[in-house]
Amino acid sequence: MRLPRFRIRIGLPRTRTAQRRLLQGVAAACVLALAPAAWVFAAADGKVGTVAQAPASGVAVVFGAGLWKGEPSPYLAHRLDAAIELYRAHKVRAVLVTGDNGRAEYDEPDAMRAYLVKHGVPDKQVVSDFAGFDTWDSCSRARKIFGVRRAVLVSQGFHIRRAVALCQAAGVHSYGVAVDAVHDVTWYYGTTREVFAAGKAAFDAAFRPDPTFLGPQETGVARALAG
Repeated sequence: MRLPRFRIRIGLPRTRTAQRRLLQGVAAACVLALAPAAWVFAAADGKVGTVAQAPASGVAVVFGAGLWKGEPSPYLAHRLDAAIELYRAHKVRAVLVTGDNGRAEYDEPDAMRAYLVKHGVPDKQVVSDFAGFDTWDSCSRARKIFGVRRAVLVSQGFHIRRAVALCQAAGVHSYGVAVDAVHDVTWYYGTTREVFAAGKAAFDAAFRPDPTFLGPQETGVARALAG
């Protein structure tokens, strides 16, 4: 016994009016999808450069980028190297390392601190934010918890514009240092991810939610700057 075959035909609308409306709908959807990314680029326009171009800002904010066997990943090490250059050039006096310490066996900020101290940054000039679970949390906590009003942000080029846009929205006058990176699988993944992350960034900038963990204000940055 042969079962009947069902065919579903999907075609373009037959009338010109319907076709025009379909194209307009597709165009509108594309504009809406790309609008957050366009906002990120516009918000960071003129505020991204190199270590040499970065203004003296007092504080460098370094965003976490993963650990390998408890040590900073190559991407994170490059960010920390840029922060070390900023410190040696007297463009910053304090380094705020912000990352994930959501579980006991994973501690980005302490690994970042150890790397900086090993390479010559005094321990008292390094301040740790253990609740930088994402970029908005890091920016919001930098302002609300650590009292940062002006900073040089350090990250890879695919991420730094979003970081600048979000920190600006959080009330931190920011300049971003775009660290060079090898165009490997991680780079391509990060670049692709930014297109989708821009949507959340636009939401966070518009509604400014509290970070995942707020907590009491801390004076570490103020003490480091005073020292």
